[in-house]
Amino acid sequence: MAMATTSSKNERWSLAGATALVTGSSKGIGRAIVEELASLGATVHTCARTEAPLNRCREELTAKGLAVTVSVCDVSLRADREALVGTVRELFGGKLSILVNCAGMSFLKPAVELTPDDCSQVMGMNFESCFHLSQLAYPLLKASQRGCIINISSIASVVAFCSLPNAVYSAAKGAMNQVTRNLAAEWANDGIRVNCVAPGFIRTPLLSEFVEGNELGRAEFSRVPMGRLGEPEDIASLVAFLSMPASSYITGQVICADGGRCLS
Repeated sequence: MAMATTSSKNERWSLAGATALVTGSSKGIGRAIVEELASLGATVHTCARTEAPLNRCREELTAKGLAVTVSVCDVSLRADREALVGTVRELFGGKLSILVNCAGMSFLKPAVELTPDDCSQVMGMNFESCFHLSQLAYPLLKASQRGCIINISSIASVVAFCSLPNAVYSAAKGAMNQVTRNLAAEWANDGIRVNCVAPGFIRTPLLSEFVEGNELGRAEFSRVPMGRLGEPEDIASLVAFLSMPASSYITGQVICADGGRCLS
């Protein structure tokens, strides 16, 4: 009896046998998510717009013995999204356990300087791609009988930053939060869970430069109660938990991983 109980508990905290699609993952948060899911037993397919860093990511993870395949894809383009899900359908036999919508972009411009093209690009990459890929993946997720979607949003969707002009990006991420809630409710009876992770200040070259290189950046960072930048792995571990059977009663949530920034 003890052995059976231990085995059951281990399965709740494992991704063995799971399949995953992660977008936007040649570096940063996306790269960390791919490595985390694969290290916990999932077979992962991932994509990015640029071939060289994507192949480098695959080679490095394969060298660690992780099951990762890749394809070049610009998720802001509808045809590319359709081709991507077609590839995943073939790779995984028509079933998908996990979809992580991580690809995103922003223009740090004052609102009055944003062009119509800027707005279209930001909404297309951050929101439209997330919603359309969820639509396309729906039959694969349902077929797996353990489907889950994790959308990568931002605390910019719930707080405003005086020193970070990103109005349309914030709106796109806010839309992602709300579609997370609606799809969670609509697809619950299909056995598909949908959750959202909203990172705060995570260590990337651009953000480190912003925090360290100007007074406004330091002022924003000073409002993080934990007093440090988050690491990509801090987000990856939360995504992994939300993908596991152990989180099977969690859906429709937007979880801020921000060192407490939203408290202040």
